[in-house]
Amino acid sequence: MSSAYLPSELLDHIVDILHHKRKALRSCCLVSRSWVPRTRKHLFARIEFETEGDLESWKKTFPDPSTSPAHYVKTLFIGCSHVVTAADAEPGGWIRGFSQVEYLEVGSERSNEDEARASLVPLHGFSPIIKSLYVDFTFLPSSRIIDLVFSFPLLEDLTVITAYDIDDYDYSDELPTVVQPSNPPVFTGSLTLSRGGMTPIARRLLSLPSGIHFRRLDLMQFHDEDVPSTTRLVEDCSHTLESFDITCSLYGTPTYLVPASAQ
Repeated sequence: MSSAYLPSELLDHIVDILHHKRKALRSCCLVSRSWVPRTRKHLFARIEFETEGDLESWKKTFPDPSTSPAHYVKTLFIGCSHVVTAADAEPGGWIRGFSQVEYLEVGSERSNEDEARASLVPLHGFSPIIKSLYVDFTFLPSSRIIDLVFSFPLLEDLTVITAYDIDDYDYSDELPTVVQPSNPPVFTGSLTLSRGGMTPIARRLLSLPSGIHFRRLDLMQFHDEDVPSTTRLVEDCSHTLESFDITCSLYGTPTYLVPASAQ
């Protein structure tokens, strides 16, 4: 019996309808080789490496990044950044395959000081089209976080959540010397800063000569020292700002300070 032929447009439409049904998508992969590329586009649209075991399984299953389905990935979650090494970003390393990621979420499964030794350098600029970045750490110097931020020139939305900033906990008036990026991100989306790292991250963003152009701000203050940075962020984004939320949570007592929408 001859095999049935489906026009590529019809095939793509059928697979796209099933984009949220993973079991059905896996079955589609078994129908024909011609079904595999479109099916993989949805099966591998989001990849999560929550633990070191998840990452090791991926590396063993897809040892060659040039032939792995990593180039289908649009959303990447790395919850075990403390095990990422420089070799992972070299030719043949798993990071090389994820060049089409648009949303990156990075953190560490460890909530202690060992996390502070994690290097984010292997992730710098690995996908040139990243538009949204979510960073969540308990112990990590803000300088390492901002270096990662500045490595994505098309970045629009940024969320940084840190509990304790090793670099700038004293909020001294003199900032450490930071090399400004030659091609800084555009920052035209939303900015969310929370917990202890708010002020050091904000001050580095405010130091950009090209300025910032966020349309939404979501800020949580934990110290009196956060107020000047918060004020500057609102002022510097006033020409593009559409809405903002500012919450004060001193000593664990949240206080709503500013309306959710600002005209």
